Amino acid sequence: MTPNHKRSSLLNTATCLAILAVCAACSKETPPPPAAQTADTPPPAATNAPGQPGEPLETREPNGTDFNPAFVGQTRIGGLKSDFELDVSEVAKDIKSGWAFEFLPDQRILVTEREGNLRIIGKDGKASAPIKGLPKVFFEGQGGLLDVALDPQFATNRTIYWSYAEPRGDEGNGTALAKGVLSADETRVEQVKVIFHQMPTFKSNLHFGSRIVFAPDGSKLFLTLGERSMPESRVHSQDLNSHFGKVVRLNLDGSVPADNPFVGRKDAKPEIWSYGHRNVQAATLDGSGKLWTIEHGPRGGDELNHPQPGLNYGWPVITYGIEYAGPKIGDGITQKEGMEQPVYYWDPVIAPSGMIVYDGTLFPEWQGNIFVGGMASMKLVRLKLENDKVVGEEWLLRDRGRVRDVRQGPDGAIYVLLEAADGAILRLARKS
Repeated sequence: MTPNHKRSSLLNTATCLAILAVCAACSKETPPPPAAQTADTPPPAATNAPGQPGEPLETREPNGTDFNPAFVGQTRIGGLKSDFELDVSEVAKDIKSGWAFEFLPDQRILVTEREGNLRIIGKDGKASAPIKGLPKVFFEGQGGLLDVALDPQFATNRTIYWSYAEPRGDEGNGTALAKGVLSADETRVEQVKVIFHQMPTFKSNLHFGSRIVFAPDGSKLFLTLGERSMPESRVHSQDLNSHFGKVVRLNLDGSVPADNPFVGRKDAKPEIWSYGHRNVQAATLDGSGKLWTIEHGPRGGDELNHPQPGLNYGWPVITYGIEYAGPKIGDGITQKEGMEQPVYYWDPVIAPSGMIVYDGTLFPEWQGNIFVGGMASMKLVRLKLENDKVVGEEWLLRDRGRVRDVRQGPDGAIYVLLEAADGAILRLARKS
């Protein structure tokens, strides 16, 4: 594939139309019925004692009807039910197609809207005018202004990072990462520099990936990159000379860390940290500094992974999902030597986006637990971990809409961004 690759004539029209119809919403899966009681009550199957797993929460038939997990507990783990109620309040509203948010040091909120707007939500819940100075975005399909993150030294350098779908003329588009300095009056971003361009350029409005995570020491960052969805692009998740379907690791100026796993190889892009991913839109560090990601599967097969340097996570050679149109993908296999298994997977999908590992004191029972937003499934998913394995799952906020991003607030509460034309940010606290 050349740097200015266009769609090949090999694309199957029927498959393409099916992908386009479904991927724009991140999943065609029918969400489970809403909770009969409250937003923080799991379905009746989870008739377990507090803190003890019951029956799996998912009761629908899997799409991969003849796929078997590689180990016990890799999918459909027992359901959990927390023994306290949540106080759910709205702290901001009228956010237009929000994609990500980040807390400023004074607890105001920086939020991205996909059409290209970066705004600040005040403590009164009102949004500022769009901050000026950002590059133009490709706002189509799943493209637009995507993730935002504060430099680890933001308090002194006022630097922010953001990812976006970058328009590249007639040749197509790709994910880009930029940095800049928020002006003292907070009306614009100055000294803007684009420090990374996903290559090759490709014509697609799908699968930009795009979560930004700073490494534990704050001197490097990880950026997740989608494989652009199409049959002729997704195979390049296995191509080390392409950024498609990769997690990349960069220095804060966009240069390549000398200890990246493929540095020095002529057949590989040196930014690559791990490969064989589909479309990672959830990523975070745990308390020990390990990177975790959750990626969208196709029809089934959303995956929780712990990406490690140089390893291959299989897409599209192995997967626990099938094509949106119904056939199996490739050889229809779920395991292959030299390819990593997911720590956990969902089939049907939750359509994951946004993720934290909780370490606050407001919910001591939840410390070390993963929280991930569900879009098509319209819920917040809690995963309890022990020794890096999932041992229980709880479904929260099952009646609120598409959860696009999840953050832990400075106050220890959990905040979620609901993606909609009139989206909102909700705060989850403990009901007294």
